[in-house]
Amino acid sequence: MNEAVAAADTAWMLAAFAAVSLMVPGLALFYGGMVSVRSTLNMAMMTFGAFAVVGILWIVFGYSTVLGNSIGGAGILGNPLEFFGSSSLLDAPAEPGLPPALVSAFQLLFAGITVALISGAVADRMKFGSWMVFAGLWATLVYFPVAHWVFAFDSSDGSVAGGWIANKLAAIDFAGGTAVHINAGIGALALVIVLGRRSLFNSPPRPHSLPLTMLGSGILLFGWFGFNGGSALAAGNSASVVVLNTVAAACAGIIAWLAVERIREGHATSLGASSGLIAALVAITPACGAVSPIGALIVGGLAGAVCCVAVSLKYRLGYDDALDVVGVHLVGGILGTVLVGFLATEAAPNAAAGLFYGGGVDLLWRQVVAVLAVLTYSFVVTWMIAMVLKKTTGIRVDHDIELEGLDVAVHGETAYVLDAPGPTSRAVKAADAVAAAEVITTNSARGTAPSRSE
Repeated sequence: MNEAVAAADTAWMLAAFAAVSLMVPGLALFYGGMVSVRSTLNMAMMTFGAFAVVGILWIVFGYSTVLGNSIGGAGILGNPLEFFGSSSLLDAPAEPGLPPALVSAFQLLFAGITVALISGAVADRMKFGSWMVFAGLWATLVYFPVAHWVFAFDSSDGSVAGGWIANKLAAIDFAGGTAVHINAGIGALALVIVLGRRSLFNSPPRPHSLPLTMLGSGILLFGWFGFNGGSALAAGNSASVVVLNTVAAACAGIIAWLAVERIREGHATSLGASSGLIAALVAITPACGAVSPIGALIVGGLAGAVCCVAVSLKYRLGYDDALDVVGVHLVGGILGTVLVGFLATEAAPNAAAGLFYGGGVDLLWRQVVAVLAVLTYSFVVTWMIAMVLKKTTGIRVDHDIELEGLDVAVHGETAYVLDAPGPTSRAVKAADAVAAAEVITTNSARGTAPSRSE
């Protein structure tokens, strides 16, 4: 690779990094608009809090655990000590190529966002401190190992061994259908089973601001172009195809969700449009480098329709996934990953053929095995983490706090300052009292009485 190409690739990856970083506030807005006005800040804080905790762990040992040389060459876990502290990432590459620091920063965002996705399932009822501890434990014990399976590729000279899904199984997951969405979705299911249902599960509070949710989904769409396109790790045709497939699926997902919603409920809603968009983006994430644009429309359309139906399963099955992380991310992630086995075409960047393109079932069984492996590992380990926290620190807020909302009780703030208690309102009241006293003093000196407005 010459220096000009390396510089172009680095510039593209810096732009992709900036786009993906906006997914953090985008997710906070998307989730924040869907909860009660009394728990909006708590929802946003769970997103930002998880991102911060995971980011610190990533710098210390996460990058090494995910992208380091696989211990014993087994493809299960990267060596956490190989790049411990990330100091060795300061050096420029020996030959023209992507700076290791940039690759680490890009993957840090993936890790932080994956953990934050789970927070939507436990809205309105989980202790913030327990959530922060959970975020750190889950990243260490679940995300880092699974990300190594999926994102760590063997080096071309054979000196570095990567993860077993990427190399030994050779399943296709372009940008994280397994490591990100299935992982977060099944983790969310395990956590809500341990946490239990909300007191208002059968009549949950309505979303307090759907415009915020739509704004958040739009920001997530923008970030997803960096999420998927940046996973090409180069500024070229592959990134361009991936971006085209991503936007194609997004459009199909919106229309499909709205169509199903209109048939089932008689309305096409803004929440449905936002949800259909996210469902399609989830499903196209593993498939964006493997399918044609028509294939992307099929993936996005199926995701919008299937996930629209799937979100209602929580009421039939009795698990309380507050903001439909299971129905959208788990179901959408499984759908997109498995559809690669049917719709992959050799003309796409991944250059693999699925069942419908003459490839037989070879790729399909690999996709199914990857899905089952992540489902099993993530569910079991997440359930164990949640049970340990439940038996030690506790994971659920008091019943009264749950009913009154978490913002004031947990954070001492409200999303919209009207008559909110706290230091700010006390300061305002004190200032008003001083001003009123000054007016009375002035009027007394003038020999006049205060007016009604005073």
